[in-house]
Amino acid sequence: MTDTTAPAQKSGIRFTGAFHRLLAFSGLIALVLVFSLASPNFMQTQNILAILQATAVNGVLAIAVTLVIITGGIDLSVGTLMTFCAVIAGVILTYWGLPMPLGIIGAILAGTASGLISGTVVAKLKVPPFIATLGMMLILKGLSLVISGTRPIYFNDTPGFNQIALGSVVGQIIPAVPVPNGVMILFAVALLASFVLGKTALGRYTFALGSNEEAVRLSGVNVDRWKIGVYALSGAIVGVGGVLIASRLNSAQPALGQGYELEAIAAVVIGGTSLSGGRGTVLGTLIGALIISVLANGLRILSVAQEWQTVVTGTIIILAVYADILRRRNL
Repeated sequence: MTDTTAPAQKSGIRFTGAFHRLLAFSGLIALVLVFSLASPNFMQTQNILAILQATAVNGVLAIAVTLVIITGGIDLSVGTLMTFCAVIAGVILTYWGLPMPLGIIGAILAGTASGLISGTVVAKLKVPPFIATLGMMLILKGLSLVISGTRPIYFNDTPGFNQIALGSVVGQIIPAVPVPNGVMILFAVALLASFVLGKTALGRYTFALGSNEEAVRLSGVNVDRWKIGVYALSGAIVGVGGVLIASRLNSAQPALGQGYELEAIAAVVIGGTSLSGGRGTVLGTLIGALIISVLANGLRILSVAQEWQTVVTGTIIILAVYADILRRRNL
């Protein structure tokens, strides 16, 4: 997967994005080994599938956030946008009784529309991304509660909806490898996002905006249009996450969502994407999402209190950001 991170060198020490990803991957392997030795239950098939299933939703949201952060922005609305998209799917499928494909398309279009609005506020109105997406987070949270009437929307009358995330097409072909569909969707989204970043004009301008937006503007490029496009694509990906969480729970929970954005951003940072923009990969983000899922699962198996799990995760995030600071100092 594409990485435009230039090699950095200072005093003979190379500290690059590739090194950061290698460090993250080594940390992931170390966590797996430690938890495997600490508990025989960790490497059981059902537990591995549970880790992958937990990674699917957070991974999709993290990929969406990766695109925005590479531009030098931030998106605090992905958690509540995911919920909003799930509620829209619930309205289309349960309240209106329309076919399942229309519900999926509706959720993705809702995410795209929200991304367009956020991108327009950031690009055209020049509102800082932190404030713009914070406001959007609150708006979407309120709309989800209003549209749903503050009640969960269940998909019991939509046969097969829960199989979008929980079923296993791979398992039907190869019974020994029952990889959940949600995980396969995560990989598909990752491949698509990687292709966009590495092979399209949108991807090139995504990195360029994060590296030096003013230089891009002076070169005659319509910066606002490309920035809005990035936010719209990010919103569409979050729409996929909304479908996944609704399928996994077989319901749209309007009060759910807040807090997911923190885990998504954490996965992005741990995976080596620079918060200053201009650098990052989808592969690194996937590694970061897996680290968070493995850490949470392993600590839970070892009966570590929830509050200490949060402390450990926060410490890892700080270390990941410090590593990014060291990398930028070497540039």
